[in-house]
Amino acid sequence: MDRNVVIVIVLVVLVLLTAVQAIQLSAVKSQVQSGKVNVANTPSSSGAGNSVPSSVQDLPNMVGGC
Repeated sequence: MDRNVVIVIVLVVLVLLTAVQAIQLSAVKSQVQSGKVNVANTPSSSGAGNSVPSSVQDLPNMVGGC
């Protein structure tokens, strides 16, 4: 296959994927605006330490570096 043909095929696939993602984003945006999507409240940063799994709480503050 010619190199230019491969490049054109890859570009067409990328454009098609971009179009699909734009349509999906538009659908999600309209659902959010219409109120069909429920957004969960996240805990504040002061209370986030209690909801973190114990395996993550034991990690050091800095890994590597100074």
